[in-house]
Amino acid sequence: MVIKPIELLGGESVYCINQSQLQNAFRLATEDPDSSPKIQQELEALEGKLTRNERAALAFVMIDRLLKSSPAT
Repeated sequence: MVIKPIELLGGESVYCINQSQLQNAFRLATEDPDSSPKIQQELEALEGKLTRNERAALAFVMIDRLLKSSPAT
């Protein structure tokens, strides 16, 4: 049985990420001595076990949860 992938691209914009936020995220993920190793380890693990669509779904759900949670959470 072939399962058709769910298209996660296209449609109206829901979340806006500015250039500064993206740069800070990349810095934290690639340069920060404490956070970078943890983030890189999780990325490798997720990329090894989730499909592209599953990773996209996870990213969108995480962004939504972050927007709805308090900064201390």
